[in-house]
Amino acid sequence: MTYSLAIHGGAGTILKSNMTPEKEAAYHAGLARAVEAGEAVLREGGSAMDAVVAAVCALEDEPLFNAGRGAVFTSEGKHEMDAAVMDGSSRRAGSVAGVFGPRNPVKLARAVMERTEHVTLIGPNALILAKDTGLPFADTDYFFTQSRWDALQETLGMRERGEVSDDPARRHGTVGAVARDIHGNLAAATSTGGMTAKAPGRVGDTPMIGAGTFADNQTCAVSGTGHGEVFIRWTAASEIAARMRHRGETLEQAAEYVVINDLGNNDGSGGIIAVDCDGNITMPFNCEGMYRGSVRDGSTPEIKIY
Repeated sequence: MTYSLAIHGGAGTILKSNMTPEKEAAYHAGLARAVEAGEAVLREGGSAMDAVVAAVCALEDEPLFNAGRGAVFTSEGKHEMDAAVMDGSSRRAGSVAGVFGPRNPVKLARAVMERTEHVTLIGPNALILAKDTGLPFADTDYFFTQSRWDALQETLGMRERGEVSDDPARRHGTVGAVARDIHGNLAAATSTGGMTAKAPGRVGDTPMIGAGTFADNQTCAVSGTGHGEVFIRWTAASEIAARMRHRGETLEQAAEYVVINDLGNNDGSGGIIAVDCDGNITMPFNCEGMYRGSVRDGSTPEIKIY
């Protein structure tokens, strides 16, 4: 039995024309650290769930990505973060929405799955669980990044002038991981700060099981990134599994159809990473680029952006 792991750091968040060699090197390094964090678990025979949480924590700790420490701001200049995990062996899942304080929201999502009878908790009540679980918290200074603040001010200024930006970075930005462990189990984890200047209380696809996060040992594990409202309306993650289950499509066929047709034809720019029950990986996207990385047992990790 072999393992497979794939991660993403968001789709379409930096146009190739705006990328510098220094930025590209930094993104590659951040993605590589996340791949190593997840593979280190799998290499030692650890579970897919432990691997995806480790990988996503590494991405949440990196200010370059829109999750955890690098989360974007709401229109009120606050942080509201969403996260989710799903275990393919049991279809147990946990998610949180609109939280602020825990350094790693994905760990809180896992606590919801493992410590409660529920799937989703929101806002202040979710923080009670975080504190009871002993998860590390951080203050506003830890989560502040100048680039995110500048993006908020620019977006708010455009709104005041009645302008609409075609830059997908304003509504994209998520991190995620999917894995198959040596025992054949699948898992998915996703975390996000949401959209720049989103309305307070807005919840995207990340914590909605079947939209931005899904895992089932019989088919695949999926983590999405992109225009969340469209991922929700087309139940993107579970639709990939459904096409495999009911139409007999391969992982690649199902994922490609959903990303290009269901999402791409309906203003749903973005992409997904997915791994199937045999360890096959696919990472399609319909925008200019997607921060992504993958590794299989015995292979060299691959890191790509465009």
